[in-house]
Amino acid sequence: MSLLGEDPSAMVLPPLIEARSARAPRAAAATLPNGLDTMVVRRPTVPMVEVRLHIPLPMANSRTAAAAIARGSLMSSSMLFGTAQRDQRQLANDLAAVGADLAVSADADRLLFSTAVLRTGLSTVLDLLAEILTSASYPSAEVVAERDRLGQRIAMALTQPGVVARMARSRRLFGDHPYAHTMPDPSMVAELDAGTLRRSHRDRARPYGATLVVVGDVQPATVAKQASSAFADWVGPARGSRVLTLPDFEPGGITLVDRPGAVQSNIRIGGAAVGRRDPAYAALKLANLIFGGYFSSRLTENLRERNGFTYSPHSGVDNAAAGSTFIVDADVATEVTARAVHETWYELGRMALAPVTQDELDLARRYALGTLALSTATQAGLASTLTSLVGQGLSASWLADHQKAVAGVTIADVQEAARRYFAVSSLATVVVGDATVVEDSLRSLAVIRNPE
Repeated sequence: MSLLGEDPSAMVLPPLIEARSARAPRAAAATLPNGLDTMVVRRPTVPMVEVRLHIPLPMANSRTAAAAIARGSLMSSSMLFGTAQRDQRQLANDLAAVGADLAVSADADRLLFSTAVLRTGLSTVLDLLAEILTSASYPSAEVVAERDRLGQRIAMALTQPGVVARMARSRRLFGDHPYAHTMPDPSMVAELDAGTLRRSHRDRARPYGATLVVVGDVQPATVAKQASSAFADWVGPARGSRVLTLPDFEPGGITLVDRPGAVQSNIRIGGAAVGRRDPAYAALKLANLIFGGYFSSRLTENLRERNGFTYSPHSGVDNAAAGSTFIVDADVATEVTARAVHETWYELGRMALAPVTQDELDLARRYALGTLALSTATQAGLASTLTSLVGQGLSASWLADHQKAVAGVTIADVQEAARRYFAVSSLATVVVGDATVVEDSLRSLAVIRNPE
């Protein structure tokens, strides 16, 4: 009996309410005279504003990709060391004065600036952002110090088995494509200097094709005027967009990366997937959830609940400018490595060969719609979601379109998506672990391949 005198076993939970239909945020889009695109959404929940500036980077070719990744990493971590008008401390103080904490990151696809700011400080942040873009100074002493710190961070990361496994999977999937380089090469970072960063900045940080996303307690017309004034001097020639399509890879087998003495093995699986523009994307997202994309998935029930092999196996769909990838991650004890690979393959095959149940589909659908709503419920969440869409050339209307697509997915749609993208014969499997312990048992499952 409960404290209220009720028998908990007799209590019946009410049915969940139907998910409310989502409406696409009203995004005001414009293009400034310098070629910078803007996307502004009024969301006056709190007197704050979220700012994102997405600058697409020219995609390097297979010969120059590693060097480009190294330059981009050091450039992004050195960009806030000062400008022609103010040093690093003054820049930080001026940002802090309006409640802003500007962050800069880079990958193979884009350079990204992110911050939240008080509503009254938006014009200041835009002015400072424009100043950084037009006159970042890259002082030599600070760049050298940051280069050494970055080299140390990379060296430490390369000792982590999860990082090694992710790199091995990327090499297996992407070959000579720039996406194969998930970490900067420390030897290339060590060769960089301030002059190289300044030249790279001039070449890569251009307004054409870039998008400023602003979400918060603002009026779109006001933001357009502020941005037009702030970025008037940020100019540069237009650059043709060039995205290298993802290469074909040789599926099958198991790539074994030896990590002597490891007490754990890192299992990483990957393969091709459709992107957000494809009509089958919604079905693939739900198929992924049912397989391994959330806690109620089949993979979690098998590897964690039934067998106790791992705490948090996971699968997902990674979306990037050049294409999308289906991935599976699981870290298991060395002695159960082959069994865990076998069970993961079994669940993949089960998804591809047999239909899911209506209950599985309904639960996954509700989760997908709920997380979509949560991801856009806050200013920060909406700004980041819109920026992700911008990176793939999509508008805010995709959000409502995707919800409708998810709502209409059938069991047959899920099975077709799983058949196309979850077949083990079309995937690449990578294991990082102690080869002396796991190789023979893995060889009983598939051909062992050498790391690429």
